[in-house]
Amino acid sequence: MGSWQKSISTTWMSKEPTVFEVIPTSRPNTPLLDQIEHPADIRTLVPDQLSQLAHELRHFLLYTVGQTGGHFGAGLGVVELTIALHRVFDTPEDQLIWDVGHQTYPHKILTGRREHMAKLRRPHGPAPFPSRDESEFDVFGTGHSSTSISAALGIQLAKAEGDKSQTVVVIGDGAMTAGMAFEALNHVSACGANLLIVLNDNAMSISENVGGLADYFAREVSVPGSIFEDLGIRYSGPVDGHNIDELLETLATLKTQSGPRLLHVQTRKGKGYRPAEASPIDSHSLTKLEKQNSRNAPPTYSAIFGNWITTRAQSDTRLFAITPAMREGSGLASFAEQFPHRFHDVAIAEQHAVTFAAGLAAGGAKPVVAIYSTFLQRAYDQLIHDVAIQHLDVLFAVDRASLLEDGPTHSGVFDLSFVRAIPNMVIMAPATDWSMTAMLNFGYEHEGPAMVRYPRGSIPAGDEEAPIEFGKGVLLRHGQRVAVLSFGATRAIASQVAADNDYTQVDMRFVKPLDEDLIRQLADTHELLVTVEENSIAGGAGSAINEFLSLSGINIATQIVGVPDRFIEPDEPSKMRSDAGLAQQDLDDAIRRRLKNG
Repeated sequence: MGSWQKSISTTWMSKEPTVFEVIPTSRPNTPLLDQIEHPADIRTLVPDQLSQLAHELRHFLLYTVGQTGGHFGAGLGVVELTIALHRVFDTPEDQLIWDVGHQTYPHKILTGRREHMAKLRRPHGPAPFPSRDESEFDVFGTGHSSTSISAALGIQLAKAEGDKSQTVVVIGDGAMTAGMAFEALNHVSACGANLLIVLNDNAMSISENVGGLADYFAREVSVPGSIFEDLGIRYSGPVDGHNIDELLETLATLKTQSGPRLLHVQTRKGKGYRPAEASPIDSHSLTKLEKQNSRNAPPTYSAIFGNWITTRAQSDTRLFAITPAMREGSGLASFAEQFPHRFHDVAIAEQHAVTFAAGLAAGGAKPVVAIYSTFLQRAYDQLIHDVAIQHLDVLFAVDRASLLEDGPTHSGVFDLSFVRAIPNMVIMAPATDWSMTAMLNFGYEHEGPAMVRYPRGSIPAGDEEAPIEFGKGVLLRHGQRVAVLSFGATRAIASQVAADNDYTQVDMRFVKPLDEDLIRQLADTHELLVTVEENSIAGGAGSAINEFLSLSGINIATQIVGVPDRFIEPDEPSKMRSDAGLAQQDLDDAIRRRLKNG
């Protein structure tokens, strides 16, 4: 890190701004940024100071995210745009709405939260995405993409007659690939709403953008924005999103206009940090500096999935892999390279991903949909209507089914509740690397829709156990009084508590169908059945067992340990599990209380 001081030797007044080479480990000197407590302070600066402000803001952003971890590639790319928007528009009286929110750290820094950024993604610190509870400058909370235009239209139309404030949306070209964005554009056109849409075009979402729309934007340098003009939305651009003077002039002109307008701004994801510019995919988000040494880290659930699907595809040409813009995160990079004609990144289009898979299955292929739990929520209708009702042979590999540092918008703790209500679905939860591979094979070979759900992070190693049988759990330990029934990754804490207290432990393996025979046996021989899952208690696996016991007329005390009926705020995953009552000690205490209270 000693080279850091050399990397900032170029003065901010130079024609070419400094490109940082490394992330600073100590707080940088930012005298101009330190004066900005409110966007109104930006409006008092002379024009020549704005380049210095951009330099200091980028420098401070690198330092902050290095300390906390978080998204930063997108934020680096909108530093100049963020400054220009807050200088031209009278925020918060003018409403500024950001799509997704990956890019909002510079916005947070400039809107009174600079000194709080050290607690990003921690209790009582700034949220990793816009949050209405956090600041009047966060006009609409986000976390999932492509919602901004719909929200902005509603906000604009709700204004009182005579309200002259402006409503401005910033949406990326990746988010513009989703159907919801185009549904909103259609409505904006029909309403003739006074709305400015800033299209931040960096040719990226998390991975490279794909599809015809991405190609269209790439041609926009020489082709007018006819697709928007034909919708009745006045098009301007493209303009250089890193040229503050050009941005200020263009935005000032657009501010004087009315009706639906779209400004096409071209930026570079990771701008100003050389490793991010060179590899914007790898630099979408950053792990805390002290956690980055992962040379000897155990394999992750995603890596196990990636190895499995690549190996399986070598022997089965019917296998297709589908993901909605999560190629790297889902572990599909190797598959995409080896089998490009059987790999489909459908962009940010979860609904299309599921129905496309249904069509492949109807045509005789064997599709595997790799999707995060939080994004599967967006395709619920398709899961029911297009896959389950037709009993089509689709395997869902549901990643990030766990509490996550990014908080409620990204934590995957509802999938068991909403998927198990669907007829024809089979749901499995692996606990070890062996069981994950075995379940993926079982789900792939099963005739009909199946889902394997697993958390983010390292997967425990496990020896070969009893083969996976349809709807059957496995008895791991025979003990006294209490039977602990674990689902998926909660097996580790259940094992320790069971061993410490001489309880029986079962890995249930299946959430649907349940091993009803095993549950009956356990109820006949124990005082208390305890279920443990990293999913919402409401409607989850434990609820499924209670439903079965009730319908069967089996009278036994039960205790469900899972995520309570509230949103768990961002923190380190282990602390979030503790907050949810899912730590080992929490499980031990819950069982003791239940036994004591009868």
